[in-house]
Amino acid sequence: MSDGHHHHRDHSQHHRDHPHDRHALSHEPHAHPREPRPHPTGPRRRTHRLRHLFTPHSHDSADKVDTALESSARGIRALWVSLGVLGLTALAQAVVVVMSGSVALLGDTVHNAADALTAVPLGIAFVLGRRAATRRFTYGYGRAEDLAGLVIVLTIAASAAFAGWTAVERLLNPRDMSHVPVVALAAVIGFLGNEGVARYRVRVGREIGSAALVADGLHARTDGFTSLAVLVGAGGSAVGLRLADPVVGLLITAAILLVLRDAAREVFRRVMDAVDPALVDAAEGALLEVRGVRGVGELRMRWIGHRLRAEVAVVVDGSLTLREAHEVAVEAEHVLLHAVPRLTAALVHADPQTAAGERDPHLTLAHHAPA
Repeated sequence: MSDGHHHHRDHSQHHRDHPHDRHALSHEPHAHPREPRPHPTGPRRRTHRLRHLFTPHSHDSADKVDTALESSARGIRALWVSLGVLGLTALAQAVVVVMSGSVALLGDTVHNAADALTAVPLGIAFVLGRRAATRRFTYGYGRAEDLAGLVIVLTIAASAAFAGWTAVERLLNPRDMSHVPVVALAAVIGFLGNEGVARYRVRVGREIGSAALVADGLHARTDGFTSLAVLVGAGGSAVGLRLADPVVGLLITAAILLVLRDAAREVFRRVMDAVDPALVDAAEGALLEVRGVRGVGELRMRWIGHRLRAEVAVVVDGSLTLREAHEVAVEAEHVLLHAVPRLTAALVHADPQTAAGERDPHLTLAHHAPA
């Protein structure tokens, strides 16, 4: 029996292809790092089918387009709101910095301004991600979002360096802070503005699966707490502690470095195609419920922007015809699209179960495997 696979194409390609071109034979090498898992029977399969009956759904390409565009639109809307709120916050704080000369508030203001400006590369990335795939960019432009995440990380690093340098300079050349009550008020405004933006960005980022937007939201949350630190510095200055302001500036720098670490780790994982192992477990469990799947071989998943793609080899009865194996692959893909959040495309390859003494059909490709 020939191997068969079914590939659910992303919306950018599907509407341009002939419908009969979606089903073809695979000539890609397939490794099997794990032994195939046995296929469960009974209640688990019936549970899935009942859930399917009572959950209306559609996998039409137009629905995929609407979902993807809506995700990008929500991300862009979140960025515009964030840019407006943080821009006004930074502007109000900048006026107070000129009046008071507070180095702690200066660091907080610069960081808020930088955080607002990170909306620009991320917004560009969301717009690019909505473009259709081309013959050159066959997976689309979703990776622009990961590049924007790198820009955000560099922006956080630059703001940390500036805040630290300013605080050290003030430690070496201390001076009194003026307009202390106004500085305290600006600190409270900074906290409220950042916390509001943080909640909004993190919520929308998690809902649409954008690691860059979540990282930006966590960045804003840390900015809120650094604004409260400015409040502490203002209190110290009010009681005559001249070094309170630059010391708080150094504490703000340390807080920025902590959020830099978390944001860099999140963006690095996304760039390196890391996914939550729980998603892999969910995909494997769902595939094993499919009628005709004897086991799950190699399973790969990757993020492209805030959309998830999967490639998997499933083991089927070697006596099935190509058409029957294809039907199993289609059902496997169908189950995956339901089981894995934000999965928009899947490539399912059907491998025949090798009988005792039968030659493994993949041996022909063995010399292509990396050393």
